[in-house]
Amino acid sequence: MTPDNEAISIDDFARVDIRAGVIVAAEPFPEARKAAYRLRVDCGPDIGVKRSSAQITDLYQPDDLIGMRVMAVVNLPPRQIGPMMSEILVLGFHDPQGRVVLAQAQGDVIPGARLC
Repeated sequence: MTPDNEAISIDDFARVDIRAGVIVAAEPFPEARKAAYRLRVDCGPDIGVKRSSAQITDLYQPDDLIGMRVMAVVNLPPRQIGPMMSEILVLGFHDPQGRVVLAQAQGDVIPGARLC
């Protein structure tokens, strides 16, 4: 545990619904305050296709994102990002240069599969 975060219970963690999704559309999002893409992510039949804004322009081009299996939090409240309502939070990590690297689901994980 790092000094700037506090321990949570396993019950707290279980409340975070992290699902595998497949990016089905990606386009520039010029209205966003920081450089970002507008994503549509298929999170499986129970959740559907959801919208997200992602600040991932340093490492990815929109065409390269299509078909990518990503991980996303699907049970946060929607958030207004410029003119778009972001419905899920696509997950990533900062690399040593501060660029966001997407967290990806590997193998034959199906859209909508829950992180366990």
